[in-house]
Amino acid sequence: MKALIAMSGGVDSSTAAYLMQQDGYECEGVTMRLYHNEDVGVCTYHTCCSEKDIDDAADVAYKLDIPYEVVDYVADFEEKVIDKFVKTYEAGGTPNPCIDCNKYMKFDKLLEEALKRGDDYIVTGHYARVEKDEKTGRFLLKKAADLTKDQSYVLYNLTQDELSHIKFPLGEMTKNEARDIAESKGFVNARKHDSEDICFVPDGDYVKFMEQYTGKKYPEGNFIDPEGNVIGKHRGAVRYTIGQRKGLGIAAGHPIYVCAKDMKANTVTVGEHERLFTRRFVADTMNWIAFDGLKESIHCKCKARYRQIEQPCVVNPLDNGKIEVIFDEPQRAVTVGQAAVLYDGDVVIGGGTIAEVGDLS
Repeated sequence: MKALIAMSGGVDSSTAAYLMQQDGYECEGVTMRLYHNEDVGVCTYHTCCSEKDIDDAADVAYKLDIPYEVVDYVADFEEKVIDKFVKTYEAGGTPNPCIDCNKYMKFDKLLEEALKRGDDYIVTGHYARVEKDEKTGRFLLKKAADLTKDQSYVLYNLTQDELSHIKFPLGEMTKNEARDIAESKGFVNARKHDSEDICFVPDGDYVKFMEQYTGKKYPEGNFIDPEGNVIGKHRGAVRYTIGQRKGLGIAAGHPIYVCAKDMKANTVTVGEHERLFTRRFVADTMNWIAFDGLKESIHCKCKARYRQIEQPCVVNPLDNGKIEVIFDEPQRAVTVGQAAVLYDGDVVIGGGTIAEVGDLS
């Protein structure tokens, strides 16, 4: 059996490559070039897919004595990930480019490359598990055994065909175990920091990146209170996210938070903390894993952002494949553009993109 290892240059994908080799697979490594360093600024240890990462991946491949090469997906990454990132912010949402990178790059373009080469599987260093349900014949995506590193949330877009060709060797392992293996094999990245920042925004200033990328200058506008009264000036609505408290520059005498944005009017609404909570939202662009689609209401749990603990809810099917999610208890800062992922225990039922946030009528 042959496996194509997606080698990001980090410790996780390197350990995954070693584990597949130990399991008897004929392995080859590939790193996706997604951008050029000069286009995004100086590389840091807190991003992925930089020139330094390519060097580290090549070093590990050499140690494992497996073929290795870099494939150029710069144009595809710009179209599918960066352009969507910019448009989502400009529309008032908050994107998650890592989810789009998984969907369009790792498990679309790279899987296509693997199958073209005659490989049976594509392998990544994600902390998640794939199992086949023998009763239904469906492949299931499940949380990692190490819940502190679980990445199932960012993998909810995987299709049945993709899941049938994917291996996650770290799914049953802890991060420390992965690092210990890498260190025992002398991998150069054994103690390398995890990727934390958006890879094409290495300094974290996404608005500066957007202005350089688009050539636009995002204009100042008004901060308003929930009644519509102007209470200050903002530096461009794209700079603010729902739930943000710091950096507003408003002396209100008490804590205030970003509660809403109107991109057409170029206003940012701020208010008290309780205004951040809602029970209801609508999601679209759904991908179902545990079954083909939602025919009737279900009780399950939902995770509306990456760091959130999933919360009990009712999910109702709507027209055009959309869903309505109603939490048992109000949740903080549910944000348009973020992913909503549904769980039944440790099984990912499916997920979609939050398109509308609103209270129950």
